[in-house]
Amino acid sequence: MTEERNITFGRIVWNGIAIDVSFEPDWLSLGERANGSLVAHLTIRSVEPEKQPLPITETGYRSHFTEPKQIANAGGPVSFVQAWLE
Repeated sequence: MTEERNITFGRIVWNGIAIDVSFEPDWLSLGERANGSLVAHLTIRSVEPEKQPLPITETGYRSHFTEPKQIANAGGPVSFVQAWLE
């Protein structure tokens, strides 16, 4: 039996560039590990113009792993990415 993935999606416009943001708080579907943390996955992709370089990626795509509490502390995935771009 496979577990359903919990992925949220958002879009922002930063300096005229449309950017898609996806966030999966438990990327490995393991739940909390022995140390009490989860592995979260954040994906950032410039979509209009496509593959437009950003301050956090030269290719317009960035895959980032972190703890979900860091995303929550920033106000959510979109707010985290906006702050990172600034």
